Amino acid sequence: MTEETNIKPNPGTSETHSAGYLSARQRIWAIFGASSGNLVEWFDFYVYSFFSIYFAQAFFPTGDSTTQLLKTAGIFAAGFLMRPIGGWLFGFIADRYGRKQSMLISVLMMCLGSLVIACLPGYATIGVAAPVLLLLARMFQGLSVGGEYGTSATYMSEVAEEGKKGFYASFQYVTLIGGQLLAVLTVVILQFILSDDELKSWGWRIPFFIGAVLAVVAVLLRRSLNETSDSKVRARKDAGKLIGLWKHRRAFLMVLGFTAGGSLSFYTFTTYMQKYLVNTAGMDARTASSLMTGALLIFMVLQPVIGGLSDKIGRRNLMLLFGGLSAICTVPILTLLQSVSTPWVAFVLVILALLITSFYTAISGILKAEMFPPEVRALGVGLSYALANAIFGGSAEYVALSLKAAGSETSFFWYVSIMGALAFLVSLMLHRRGMGVKL
Repeated sequence: MTEETNIKPNPGTSETHSAGYLSARQRIWAIFGASSGNLVEWFDFYVYSFFSIYFAQAFFPTGDSTTQLLKTAGIFAAGFLMRPIGGWLFGFIADRYGRKQSMLISVLMMCLGSLVIACLPGYATIGVAAPVLLLLARMFQGLSVGGEYGTSATYMSEVAEEGKKGFYASFQYVTLIGGQLLAVLTVVILQFILSDDELKSWGWRIPFFIGAVLAVVAVLLRRSLNETSDSKVRARKDAGKLIGLWKHRRAFLMVLGFTAGGSLSFYTFTTYMQKYLVNTAGMDARTASSLMTGALLIFMVLQPVIGGLSDKIGRRNLMLLFGGLSAICTVPILTLLQSVSTPWVAFVLVILALLITSFYTAISGILKAEMFPPEVRALGVGLSYALANAIFGGSAEYVALSLKAAGSETSFFWYVSIMGALAFLVSLMLHRRGMGVKL
């Protein structure tokens, strides 16, 4: 395989031996089974972000609210630093021992990390050990999520029907966003049931317990999945190895490029947006939570629509739309949100930002999977995604809050915009056609 073909889709033929015989019903069930674990993992992961405004003082009792949030955001970012290791480890497992095995292990690890946080004593009880243990639990979860994305993206691309791969694969972000939505819905419900004092005292622990229970269901569903990788492919010398991935380094670098812009935009307008509306726009926490619930619901519905559109007009065109619009519109949207007059105006602006981000999220998994051959597909997708997320996505909140604390919040707007421009430039190098798949 030449270096040039590394940036063309590589659907391969081997996985069709194990996935080609599936009926439409079996394919849908396979997508549902893989997605269920994805939803649970991301619910657990985002619960930390959404509930940090309540438990920040439990682990970091000194300082103002911005300082406390900055420290919890730092731990959030630290979890992302484990993602490259998770991307490598679970990519190796998936390419060498099977996608199903990798997905089962990752969801169990996320469950354990969530359970530890739910039971963890605060600073008042065990002192400095509290934030240290919180950091370790988050790093453990980061390792798990780092492996989840590449494997589930690979599995869903391989189990999907030809000509509908964009539509089917978009459900990875449907469930990812669904995890966020379930997390923010949990926030809203608990905010109505419990007082602020109760939430800060013990109520914030509830969603972490919920995540652990949901994981049991995901494990049962994933145990019934069909394996999509072929044993002969898994037995290849380069399967799951970095030396094998090195042969496809151009594709790897391209994925790094457009994932950096896509992930930064995604985390800016989802996980960080709730804090931005409260901390910068001065919106009530309950109002911001309700607004983000509605916005995330619409964002979730957009994924299969845009994923299906990519099967008609190509992934490349959608990636160019994302990069171009992100570069042009990010600064105006975030600037207007600073002084938003009503929640409805804020809602429209957030939806616009999420619509632009959808041009990336709906097709990101399938686009990356199509760029690598089956023997290093999970490793290539997972590791490149994890590296870009660790550097850009996971640090989004920390960078935004740091610049705000330094009195230069608008610099963050331009940072997101510039990374959108980078995604646009990288997307220009994507092939217009290739091996029967529309790019």
